[in-house]
Amino acid sequence: MARMAGRRILELGAIGCAAGLFSGLFGVGGGAIIVPMLVLRRGYADRRAMGTSLVAIAIMAGAAMLAQGAYGNLHVDDGLLVGVPAVGGVVAGTWLQQRIPVRTVRLLFAGVLVVAAIDLALK
Repeated sequence: MARMAGRRILELGAIGCAAGLFSGLFGVGGGAIIVPMLVLRRGYADRRAMGTSLVAIAIMAGAAMLAQGAYGNLHVDDGLLVGVPAVGGVVAGTWLQQRIPVRTVRLLFAGVLVVAAIDLALK
């Protein structure tokens, strides 16, 4: 039992480190790393992985904000102009996510990742 708990801690820690690295390096929230890894490596249900990812992202975003602020890269006004309306999007997105099939959510998430990858590769 303790062996399984130790492995769980190591796997979750590795997922967190990878997400944090990507968050700091690319300015992404880490959800593109956390959600697939929780589903594939830890066997989380999709919605549970998404909710767990949001907790981790909130913590990472705070740390990243402080680090970027130390480098003088923080634009608080612009962040508020993006972040405050995003709260409405979060509420709407969560409401919608709870009402559509998990498979549809998974396909939409995969589609967003593919489109973002192609867009980044072509720039």
